[in-house]
Amino acid sequence: MTEPGPRLELLTREGCHLCVIAAETLTRIGGEAGLGISLVDVDTDPELRIEYGDRVPVVLLDGREHSHFTVDVPRLRRDLGIPAPH
Repeated sequence: MTEPGPRLELLTREGCHLCVIAAETLTRIGGEAGLGISLVDVDTDPELRIEYGDRVPVVLLDGREHSHFTVDVPRLRRDLGIPAPH
């Protein structure tokens, strides 16, 4: 049985302008890797709200924190095996 590919999640909250930008960026990069993204509003889960507070947006790759506030595009491309654009 093969393991599923990397999963991308974006922890976000309503009214967060950085979250909107991160979602657009993550959707584009995820699309290049053939991956969808899951958006999770931290305010819908008390544990997430406590854990991440005002530190959103947070990108999770395979359940681990990858970056926060902005998407670290070069690192994410590398970690997903996507060649850098020329």
